[in-house]
Amino acid sequence: MADAECLADLERAAATVLPPDVRDFVAGGSGAELTLAANRAAFDRTFLVPRVLRDVSRCATDVTLLGRPAALPLAVAPVAYHRLVSEDGELATARAAKAAGVPFAVSTLSSVPVEEITAVGGSVWFQLYWLRDGARTLELARRAEDAGCEALMLTVDVPWMGRRLRDIRNRFTLPAEVRAANIDAGGTAHIRPSGASAVAAHTSEAFSPGLTWAMVDRLREHTRLPLVLKGVLAREDALRAAESGVDALVVSNHGGRQLDGAVPSLDALAELAPVLGGRCELLLDGGVRSGTDILRALALGAAGVLVGRPVIWGLAAAGEAGVRRVFELLTAELRSSLGLAGCVDVTEARSLRTVR
Repeated sequence: MADAECLADLERAAATVLPPDVRDFVAGGSGAELTLAANRAAFDRTFLVPRVLRDVSRCATDVTLLGRPAALPLAVAPVAYHRLVSEDGELATARAAKAAGVPFAVSTLSSVPVEEITAVGGSVWFQLYWLRDGARTLELARRAEDAGCEALMLTVDVPWMGRRLRDIRNRFTLPAEVRAANIDAGGTAHIRPSGASAVAAHTSEAFSPGLTWAMVDRLREHTRLPLVLKGVLAREDALRAAESGVDALVVSNHGGRQLDGAVPSLDALAELAPVLGGRCELLLDGGVRSGTDILRALALGAAGVLVGRPVIWGLAAAGEAGVRRVFELLTAELRSSLGLAGCVDVTEARSLRTVR
């Protein structure tokens, strides 16, 4: 891991050990993967205007996210089935996140029960899908709260899974030892289908396509935890969320895995931040691959970012040590980028100008 000097090195290392179908499941997007590529392209066309003649002898990366301290303006994005790539799965990720001082957003489709993950310690958020059984959804939210999770993150852009052609062509199926530990034993996710993805079939059975604002209000009344909506891109939806009392939004196109052709997350952030004017916290998800990317997101109005695929590459390459290396690299890169941009801390980063 000491030889990995950027996140791309970890991705290459993971590619040497993962089965091709698992690698495709993690890396792939929906359709022609236009939005998947556009997420990265949006960062590549965003340039920072650095300040000079400032004392940057010390550059601080610590922030407050959802009212709690974090060592970086970063949280681990909710990604399903960590045990696909490492035997310890989410437990290894949780230990690494705790050591790095960053929150870990645990997926509904985690391959380890939420109670075992919170027992590791650290800051844990729970990502919630609205299930076809609404009462069961609220029970799951209460279960996460009782387990010690510090926030609920409701994903709102998955009425069903987007058409992920890599998974369809691979007829992707979960191995018997990997299951959705928080909701069931896996069911159809373990049955190889004909010309389809077993994981897509399973989520279609489990998730409700009828999620509405009324259910968001219902969840808000049901929990004392901060409520985050993940998957918001339109200004109308962002304003509605702010009016409904949501604590934060994750500006996200699901890593290019839902509507192919959806706006890149960074472009949506640039539009939404001035419209919302700080009425709720904004997090950015999709395409973050370096500390400079984090700085770009901060300059465009994000309180922090979510990182998903790089964490999985680190986990696949070297388990907990690989995930720790992800955080080490992002910390070093962000601190360097802050100083070179003339910023002593994250607050100053949010005042940087960009050219896009």
